[in-house]
Amino acid sequence: MAQADHVTLGTQALSRLMPLFLCLDAEGRITALGPTLAKLLPDSDPIGQRFDDLFDLKRPARRSDLQGLRAVVGERLHLAFRRDPAITFRGLAMPTKGGGLVVNLSFGIAVIDAVRRHGLTDADFSPTDLTVEMLYLVEAKSAVVGELRDMNLRLQGAKLAAEEQALTDTLTRLRNRRALDIALGELTRHGLAFGLMHIDLDFFKQVNDTLGHAAGDHVLRSVAQTLTLETRSSDTVARVGGDEFVVILPGMSDTARLGQVARRIIEHLTQPIEFEGHYCRISASVGVTVSTFYPHPQPDRMLSDADDALYASKRAGRGRAQFFTPPPDSLLSA
Repeated sequence: MAQADHVTLGTQALSRLMPLFLCLDAEGRITALGPTLAKLLPDSDPIGQRFDDLFDLKRPARRSDLQGLRAVVGERLHLAFRRDPAITFRGLAMPTKGGGLVVNLSFGIAVIDAVRRHGLTDADFSPTDLTVEMLYLVEAKSAVVGELRDMNLRLQGAKLAAEEQALTDTLTRLRNRRALDIALGELTRHGLAFGLMHIDLDFFKQVNDTLGHAAGDHVLRSVAQTLTLETRSSDTVARVGGDEFVVILPGMSDTARLGQVARRIIEHLTQPIEFEGHYCRISASVGVTVSTFYPHPQPDRMLSDADDALYASKRAGRGRAQFFTPPPDSLLSA
């Protein structure tokens, strides 16, 4: 049985089959167009307008008028709106009776942007068009990628929080011994000058014995605030024992300046600390050493020497600071 040369379809059938179609007469003027294409042109009535007034034929390289379209009948076309070149189409033109053309368009890779910009839905596409299914997949992928990104950010945040917690004293929120060792290791490894203070609280045991451990914890938190206030943000303040603290002061090797900092800390810590109507009275003994005292500073040696200076302060009457004095022939020649 011979096939018919022509199949005649009305505008309603074309709209259902090809929602992005348009029909041109023999002069290249638009006589009909699909509902989705009309939705993309809400501010103008394209009926009666010339095709090349609305569309620009990008590929193949031809004029955008009827003559140019006739030269590429049956070929894959790439077009764009003249008023909005960001909206692009793929197309196919076929001849009709009377010398006109019917052009069917699709969005191609621009479909996602077109859907978002024009609020297109499933009803704006042909029932046989897989675009909607593709959009579902794209949205699902975007959701999964977004969730993975958020999960990675949460994991990274949790990792940073865990690392921070591992370096923080839980009671005072100061650095702990592990953080202190890391800071000392970095400074000595890079040969940077720094001062080091070992601080021990005087009369702290009496606070615990008379007012209880809650009062002692309150005092320790108050001491932490004082040490933070009296030091720089670049300094490391660590709690290394029950009532023992170490302060590292990078770039500060001048003994006069270090002595001033130590005296301010001691003066501040001699002020009574109120707790539930009672006044807790403590003071602080401080031992100080400086990295420049050593030809090759070693963290353990400096901590030991600061500790010796601290107990020299206690033996001298407490509430004072003492510098470690390196023996001229033993330490400096080590």
